[in-house]
Amino acid sequence: MTSSGSSTAPPILEVKDLAISYETRKRDVPAVRGVSFTVREQETVGIVGESGCGKSTIAFGILDFLGSNGKVVAGSIRFKGEELVGRPNEELRRIRGNQISMVYQDPMQALNPSLSIGRQLSEVLTTHQDMSREKAWKHSIQMLDRVYMPDAANVMNRYPHMISGGQQQRVVIAMAMLNNPALLIMDEPTTALDVTVEAAVLDLIEDLKKDFNTGIIFITHNLGVVARVSNHLCVMYAGELVEKGPINDLFAQPAHPYTRGLLCCIPRLTDDLSYSQLWSIRGRVPPPAERSADRCIFQPRCDWAFDRCSISHPELEDITPEHQSRCFLGKETLKHPYDDYTRGKRRILSVSENGADEGPEETLSKLENVRIYYEQQSSSLKSLFGMGEKRYVKAVDGISLRIRKGSTVGIVGESGCGKSTLVKGLIGLERLTDGQAHLMGLDISDPVSGRDLKLIKELQMVFQNPDSTLNPSFSIGKQIGRPIRRFKTGKGTAVRQEVERLLRAVKLAAYYYDRYPRQLSGGEKQRVGIARALASNPNMVICDEPVSALDVSVQAAVLNLLNEIKGEFGTTLIFIAHDLSVVRFISDYIAVMYLGQIVEFGPVDRIYPPPYHPYTEALLSSVPVPDPQAKRRQIRLSGDVPSALNPPSGCRFHTRCPRRELAPDKGAICALQAPPWQKGEGEHRIFCHIPIQQLAAMEPVVPQSKTAA
Repeated sequence: MTSSGSSTAPPILEVKDLAISYETRKRDVPAVRGVSFTVREQETVGIVGESGCGKSTIAFGILDFLGSNGKVVAGSIRFKGEELVGRPNEELRRIRGNQISMVYQDPMQALNPSLSIGRQLSEVLTTHQDMSREKAWKHSIQMLDRVYMPDAANVMNRYPHMISGGQQQRVVIAMAMLNNPALLIMDEPTTALDVTVEAAVLDLIEDLKKDFNTGIIFITHNLGVVARVSNHLCVMYAGELVEKGPINDLFAQPAHPYTRGLLCCIPRLTDDLSYSQLWSIRGRVPPPAERSADRCIFQPRCDWAFDRCSISHPELEDITPEHQSRCFLGKETLKHPYDDYTRGKRRILSVSENGADEGPEETLSKLENVRIYYEQQSSSLKSLFGMGEKRYVKAVDGISLRIRKGSTVGIVGESGCGKSTLVKGLIGLERLTDGQAHLMGLDISDPVSGRDLKLIKELQMVFQNPDSTLNPSFSIGKQIGRPIRRFKTGKGTAVRQEVERLLRAVKLAAYYYDRYPRQLSGGEKQRVGIARALASNPNMVICDEPVSALDVSVQAAVLNLLNEIKGEFGTTLIFIAHDLSVVRFISDYIAVMYLGQIVEFGPVDRIYPPPYHPYTEALLSSVPVPDPQAKRRQIRLSGDVPSALNPPSGCRFHTRCPRRELAPDKGAICALQAPPWQKGEGEHRIFCHIPIQQLAAMEPVVPQSKTAA
C-alpha cells in the first residue's frame, strides 16, 4: 500500500451530501443519498460494495453521465473549488477528458474497433489542446511507453482487436492520462484481467498517481485490490455510505457490520486448509424502489440488528476523528473480533499427474497425452492450393492427468494458457487432436454430438456467465426439469418435486420454480446453473470461472454451496479460476497451466509453499491480498504469454522466467531442451530445469503461518 496522500494538500474533489435519483413513470427512485467524501492530490479513494450499491452511479454523477432520466437532486460536487452541479453541458464537456478522465471496466467499450490505436489517442490531444497531429502522435507514443506498452510505435498502427486485454487496458489508461488530468476515475479497471496483468496495471496506477499528482477514485468489489492501491476507503451499501476512513483503520478495525461481512467473505492465502465454509452475508441488496429512509437499510441482512434498527435511520458517527460508521452500535462493534469464520473440516483426496495411482480412492477420469490443435488458416497462394506447410495453434499440448472420485481439481493460469480449451475437450465441445480421455472407463474423446446419452449424463458443466446459458423465455423450473426428463433421473418422483429438491439443495426456495431469469440476481442465476448441472445426477461437474464475475458475498455463498454439494452428492469437480485464493479454498489438488502444458501439479498444501515452479511463484506474488499492511515479495513477469501458434522451444516459460539464471548453464538449457518432471513430496511434480532443492530454498511468497493441511 502506498503512503497516504497529503492531508494538507488542497482537495481536487469535494462531494458533499450527494443524492442522485432516476425518473420513472411512477415516481423518482433514489439511487444514491447523503454521500460525502474528499479526494486530494496523489491520493486514492477506494469505493467498495456489492453490485447495486451505487458505486458507478456516483462516478457517472460526477461526470454528468447519468442519462436522460438520471439527475442530481441534492448535494454538491466541487472540482478544484468550482461547483459542477448545474454547470452547462458545454462547460462540462471541456472538463471531461481533459481535467477529469475515466477508465472503464471493459476497455473495448471505450475503444473504437474501426479506428487505429494511434488515431484514437492523438484525437484526445487535438480535441482538448491546441496541438498538431504530428506532435500529438509523438506524445501518444511517449505515453504508451510510460504505461509500459511493448513496441509502442507499432502498437499505434494496430487496431484494438490486435492487442491483448491487458494491453487494451493500458491503452485506455494512457488515453485517460494524456491531458494530465487532475482527477482519474477508475471503474473496476482490473476485474477481467489475469492476476499477473492486474499486478502490472496496479503498479502502473501507483506510478502515474505520483508522477502526475493525480487524485484517483478507484471503484471495485475486490477488497484485495483496494487494500493495495487506496489511501482512504468508502463502503457503500444500497446507495448509502455506511463506513469511511483511512484504509488501515477500516481493515484493522472495521466498525460497520456490512464492512465486517465483506471482509469475512474473502478466502485468504493464509487460511487453514481444513476450512470448507466461508462466512457469507445472507439475502441481497434491496433494489432502489424498495429502500426505506425510515430504518437502517442493512437491518434485514444484519446479524447484530436490534429493535431500534427497524424504526430509526442511523447517521454517520465518529469511531475516530477520521473514521465514521453508520451504525447505532458505534464503537461497540470493535469489542468483538470480526474474522470469526464458521467453518467445517474437509477430507483431502488424492489425484496424481503423470504418475501411478496413489491411495485407495477410485480413479474417476484419466487423461493421457491429450492434445487439442487448431489449424491456422493462411491467405497465401501456396496455402490456397494446398502447397504450404500447415500450421497449428497448440492450445493444449500433451496433458496427462488422473482424477480421483470425489475430489476437486483446480486449474489455474493466465488467459491463453489452455484451461478452458482443455475442459471443452473433456465436455465434448472441442475435438481432441490426439491422446485419450476416459470417464468411468468410458471413452470421452469424441465430440458431444457423438457421445452416448449415458456418458453425457455423467459429465456436466457450469459456465462463467449464467446469462449466456439460461433461456430468458422459459421459467427456471422448466429449464432445470428438462435434463431430469431427458435423463430420467427423477427416481420415481414428479419432475416438479425433483426440481424443488434441487432448488433447495442450492439454497433457493421452491417458488423460484415459476420465476424467469430476468427476475433473479447474478448469484441466484449461478445457483440455477449449478442446480441444472446436478439435475442429471452426474459423477463429474466442470466449473469454468463460476465466481469470477460475482460479488464477494455471493462468491462466498456459491463456494460454500459447491463444497456442500461435493460432500452430499460425492460429486467430482474440475474448477477453473484465475483467483488463486479461491482455488486454494475449494480444491484438493491444483494443476498450474502455461501455454498448453501443465508446469506444476500436486496437493493444495504443496502448491503454495516452496518449492514451486517459477511461474507458480509469479502467480502467487500477483494475488491481491486483503490487508494493506501485508509485506510480500513482488515478482513481475515481463511481456505477454507467447503465441500458441509458435511456442518457444525448450521450456515454454523461459522467455519470461525470472529464475532462468538458476538453471544449468545459467539458463542456456531452458531454450534448448524441454524440462524434466521433478518429483516433490507425495504427488507433487514440477516441470522445470532448476533443481528442486534450489526451488525449495526460495523465500516463501505467501506467509505460511496457517497452512495446516
